[in-house]
Amino acid sequence: MTLVSYQNQRPSLFDKFFSNELEGWNRGNYSNTNTTLPSVNIKEDLDAFYVEVAAPGFDKSDFNIELNNDLLTISSEKQSSEEVKEDERITKQEFSYQSFTRSFTLPELVEDENISAKYENGILAIIIPKKEEAKPKPIKQITIS
Repeated sequence: MTLVSYQNQRPSLFDKFFSNELEGWNRGNYSNTNTTLPSVNIKEDLDAFYVEVAAPGFDKSDFNIELNNDLLTISSEKQSSEEVKEDERITKQEFSYQSFTRSFTLPELVEDENISAKYENGILAIIIPKKEEAKPKPIKQITIS
């Protein structure tokens, strides 16, 4: 087996990082309340990992992001109903309830003290910076004496 073919078979650290998602897809992409889980994009560059959660119609106050040791958990619970005026009679009223929880195990190479998040245009964006020792170092030329 050549080195090139062996490398293609090994999962990268990036793949291992996010393939350990606890919520998983084994329940058919549904949360405990039978609502669909939001889609997630995960990106990486030299400085950080980026998690983007598609959650239109939410407010930033609807989200809860927790880090417990190396477990990053993103959750939301939202309930709404139409208010009925005093002089109205209710024939039918539908409530809306949405909740989800997604969890990811973070690698040791992240700066967990500097994780940040913002919610804009229906996307919850979480930035997970890497530690300096995890960033690639420039090529160093060694002189021969």
